[in-house]
Amino acid sequence: MTELRQDPIVGRWVIVQTESPWDVDDFHQHYVPVEKRHPEKCFFCPGHEQDTPPEVYSVPAVGEDFPWSLRVVPNKFPALVIEQELDSWPVGLYDASTGVGAHEVVIETPDHFKTLADLSFEEIREVIKAYKARIEDLKKDDRFSYIMVFKNFGASAGASIEHDHSQLIALPMIPKNVKDELEGAKAYFDYRERCIFCDMWKQERAEGERIIYENEFFITFSPFSARFPFEMWIVPKYHCCEFSSIDDERTYELAKALKDALIRLKLLLHNPPYNFVVHISPLRGNYEYYHWHIEIMPRISKVAGFEWGSGFYIVPSTPELCAKRLRDVIW
Repeated sequence: MTELRQDPIVGRWVIVQTESPWDVDDFHQHYVPVEKRHPEKCFFCPGHEQDTPPEVYSVPAVGEDFPWSLRVVPNKFPALVIEQELDSWPVGLYDASTGVGAHEVVIETPDHFKTLADLSFEEIREVIKAYKARIEDLKKDDRFSYIMVFKNFGASAGASIEHDHSQLIALPMIPKNVKDELEGAKAYFDYRERCIFCDMWKQERAEGERIIYENEFFITFSPFSARFPFEMWIVPKYHCCEFSSIDDERTYELAKALKDALIRLKLLLHNPPYNFVVHISPLRGNYEYYHWHIEIMPRISKVAGFEWGSGFYIVPSTPELCAKRLRDVIW
């Protein structure tokens, strides 16, 4: 037996296997755990700084083992480039634009064999502070409307380099997926005069069965209409639309929540590939009805023709079972 569930923000439907849902061991044959093997070929490692573009942000080393703790560099093979004028033009019924943007890489650690899950709270805090600093700097450029912050972990999740890193891409327009989320949040706010994300985390906390972790400022849960098995959202327990406004105390608490989520994934599923995206508000305009958050999506099941054709996702396990398994991890 299956169950259809709808995302209350964007209206997307998922099909959840509620009768005999897959458990942890059922997923292991569907993905390859992430392994790191080739530091000698890695130009993100210390000693290869000349192989990357000049850094735009860095954190000094702590101790004597490495020359630095974190670096942010422009992507050597960027999806979009900053050295162009923004221009657009019609092509018959189509629209085109110059490929203006910024594409940066956050090298999260100098240690080739460490993952983000392995870092200390303070080291993860520095990663978050790097996101914040680069957003604040890039938003000064009037050509940019949105900054996407994301991480691909593992080749099957899109990572072309095994050394742990995340990325920022500044865009001259607001992506459609972001617009859909903004429109859903605004429609809910206009109708209820409340934030849908605030209502969501409060309901999750009241029900309890999809909660995974909670601290003073953040809560982690598997969403009711999760698209992927073991999907997690980290949501601030205070209303805020701008990620870059986060203060030092809350940055540290976010580091604790992020490490908790990633170490649970690593221990339970043996270092699976995953993506995470930091959902933030656009750079300009009033988006007080929105609520920034982080979505973590393990890549342990297949997305195939039905999903691409329908926009529905088929989920072979329930968010409730996945949350319980994650919650039971001891680390």
